[in-house]
Amino acid sequence: MKLSSIALAVTLSSLSLSALADTVYIHAGRLVDVERGKVLTDQRIKVDGERIVAVEPWSAPPADSTVIDWSGKTVLPGLIDMHTHIADWDMTNNVAEPLLHSAQDYALLGAKHAYQTLRAGFTTVHDVGTYRAFTDVSLRDAINANQVLGPRMNVVGAYLSVAGGGGEVTGLAPGITVPDDMRVGVYRDTNDAKLKTRYLFQHGVDTIKMVGTGAVLAEGTEPGQMEMTEDEMRAVVQEAKVHKSYATVHAHGADGIKAAIRAGAKSVEHASLLDDEGIKLAKDNGTYLVMDIYNGDFIDKVGREEKWPESYLRKNTETTEVQREGFRKAVKAGVKIAYGTDAGIYPHGKNARQFAYMVKYGMTPMQAIQSATVVAADLLNWQQDVGAVSVGRFADMIAVEGDPLADIAILEKTPVVMKGGAIVPPDVLPGM
Repeated sequence: MKLSSIALAVTLSSLSLSALADTVYIHAGRLVDVERGKVLTDQRIKVDGERIVAVEPWSAPPADSTVIDWSGKTVLPGLIDMHTHIADWDMTNNVAEPLLHSAQDYALLGAKHAYQTLRAGFTTVHDVGTYRAFTDVSLRDAINANQVLGPRMNVVGAYLSVAGGGGEVTGLAPGITVPDDMRVGVYRDTNDAKLKTRYLFQHGVDTIKMVGTGAVLAEGTEPGQMEMTEDEMRAVVQEAKVHKSYATVHAHGADGIKAAIRAGAKSVEHASLLDDEGIKLAKDNGTYLVMDIYNGDFIDKVGREEKWPESYLRKNTETTEVQREGFRKAVKAGVKIAYGTDAGIYPHGKNARQFAYMVKYGMTPMQAIQSATVVAADLLNWQQDVGAVSVGRFADMIAVEGDPLADIAILEKTPVVMKGGAIVPPDVLPGM
C-alpha cells in the first residue's frame, strides 16, 4: 500500500477515539496491580473522560451506564517500550537505506509504525532516535492532536553523536554527502555538545539520546569503543537538567556504560558488555538499564537471510549472549531495568516478543510486566500519568485472554487496547 494511503487510514481511524461516553465502567475479571505486584479479581474501573477516577471491587454501576465487559479477561496497564524507532525507516541490508527516503516519507511511514505499536498494546514509548531530525517531534505532536493514531511519545529529535560515530549514517563511498537534517546532533567538542543539546530542546524534544560508544548496526564503529568522553556526557546531562529533563546514553561497551553512569545519565541503552563494576555502579546510582535482549536472535536469523553486512552479524554475535548474561546478573543484583526493545530493527508491533526473554533470563513474569509499566513510567518521569491502572492516571490499558503471569507469551497476542478512555480500533491497515 502507498504511504499516503497508510497515513490516511491511520489518521481517519483516530476520529473514533472520541466515540465513547464521558463516563465508562470497565468490568475487569482479573486486574494486574503493578504497583503492589498482585492480581485483583472482579474489579470495577471507572473512567471519566481520559482518566481513571476509581478502582474498586465490582458492583453494578448506575442504570444506563456505558459498561465494557472484560470480566473474562486479564486487564493490565497500557505497556511502555523505552527504546523504539517509530519515526525511522525499516531495517534493511542496505547501509544507504536512510538516504533513499525523504523526510516526508519518514513521517508517513512513522504514522503506520505508530498505529502498529499502539495496536500491539504499547500505549507509550520512548522513541530514541531518527536519522531525519525532528520527524519524531512532528509525529508526537500529530498524535497528541488526535490527527494520527499512535502511542504517547517521548522523543529525542536526533542522535547526539561524534562525526562518523554510531549515530551517523556510515559505510558510504568517499565523497558522499549526508543531508544536513541527518547530522543535526553531530558535535565537535564538549561545548558544541552542550550547544547541540540546547538546540534540540529549543526545537521541541522531550529528552536527549547520546551515542556514547560504537554500534552493532553501523559500519566503521565497534560496540566496545568509547566515542563520547565522560566530560562530554556530563555536559549534556547538565544541560538537559537545565531544561528539566534528562539524557540517556547508547552504550554497549563496559567503559562507556560506566562513564555514562558517572556522568549522571538516567538510563543506559543496550548495556551489552556490562561488567560487574558497571552493575554495582548502576545499582548504587539508581541508574536504569534498558537492555534489548530479544533483538540479537532476530538480527542473527533475518540478518543472515537478508544478507545484512557481515560486520553487523559479527558484532551481533559478539554481544548477544554476553548482554543476556549481564541482564541476568543485573536482575539478581536488583538494578532498575526498564523494558526496551529497539523496535525498528525488527518489525514494529512485535514489541511484546521480549517479555519471554526477560523471564527466561531471570525476571519473574510480574517483574517483566512491571518493567514495561511502573518502572518505565518512573524512568520517563511520567508516573503521574501512565504505567498503572490507578486513580488519576490516563485510562491506558489492555485486556488479554488467559493469564500472562502463568504464560508471559500471551502478551504477544494482539490485545484489546484502550488509550485515554477509548478503545483503539482494530485492523485499520490492510494486511493486519
